[in-house]
Amino acid sequence: MKILHVQKVFPPHRYRQKEIFEAMIAKWDGARINHDRLDRLQRTVQVKSRYLALPLEAYSEIAGFTDANARFIEIGTDMAEDGLRTALTATGLAAADIDAVFFVSVTGIATPSIDARLVNRIGLRSDVKRTPIFGLGCVAGAAGLARVHDYLRAFPDHIVALISVELCSLTLQLQDLTPANLIAASLFGDGGACVLASGADHTAGGAGACPTTLETRSRFYPDTENVMGWEIGAFGFRVLLDASVPDLVAGNLRQDVDGFLGGLGLGRKDISWWVCHTGGPRVIGAIREALEIPEDALSLTRRSLEEVGNLSSASVLHVLADTMAERPVKPGDLGLLMAMGPGFCCEMVLLRW
Repeated sequence: MKILHVQKVFPPHRYRQKEIFEAMIAKWDGARINHDRLDRLQRTVQVKSRYLALPLEAYSEIAGFTDANARFIEIGTDMAEDGLRTALTATGLAAADIDAVFFVSVTGIATPSIDARLVNRIGLRSDVKRTPIFGLGCVAGAAGLARVHDYLRAFPDHIVALISVELCSLTLQLQDLTPANLIAASLFGDGGACVLASGADHTAGGAGACPTTLETRSRFYPDTENVMGWEIGAFGFRVLLDASVPDLVAGNLRQDVDGFLGGLGLGRKDISWWVCHTGGPRVIGAIREALEIPEDALSLTRRSLEEVGNLSSASVLHVLADTMAERPVKPGDLGLLMAMGPGFCCEMVLLRW
């Protein structure tokens, strides 16, 4: 498939990390929390600013999971509409040109799903195929691209939209002072993305250097279900985040990448561009060391983490958008897009410009 356009989208509220940190301290004033440790954590995650779904002062007003999820549906649908409309304008396509929509998220629940709510808003065809995907977390941007690739191999004359919306801030458990929740509160931001892609037989063209997907590979690590995910209960989404994640990446990624590329007659030396998820400083470091690639190979990943935080499924799509817009790609260049997430699992997509 050809990736015609990747549109980044954000909610309207952006704050410096220092402002968010001060609001957290004020909320937890009097609680048994080491403020110096929290300050060190803020600096360790290397995030300087984040977008949030709501104004900072509004988070203490959320009346439980029902209220938080209602805001996810309202704000998330608006963001999805904005991303899709902007992507259509950028490519010169109309809503009626879209044959299928894949929607990924892990930070809210909606039935009808967000993609269904777009049909009337955007003017999608009544026969549009819809595939909402929940639960893949940070890996879903890469996995969504891989599933779109599979779909367009079957329907090569179709146009597909992949939409990601993640409002991580609405999942924050203010009463939870565990290390995992404090890390999540410091690391994750809000944002989304919309990818428009065409099959091999479609004549649609994108703006600028548009990569095609050549092949994909999924990798599931056995007995790792408790490493990352949600514990869903009366208070909503409580994060599960084990400290072993960077070790899993360090111990498995090299052989996974080498196996994937080797099966195609390629090696790491053939990859010009590395498009990686912003999993956090330790995960990014584990990726670089496992693949033995230079520090600047992941500069866009580190910059995205610094500027907007970890956006879960949308992160790797933002790095892809930046790669397409800013890197001096040449015809024939190969790129490897990858992300990891709950399962624990990895998804890889081979790109060619």
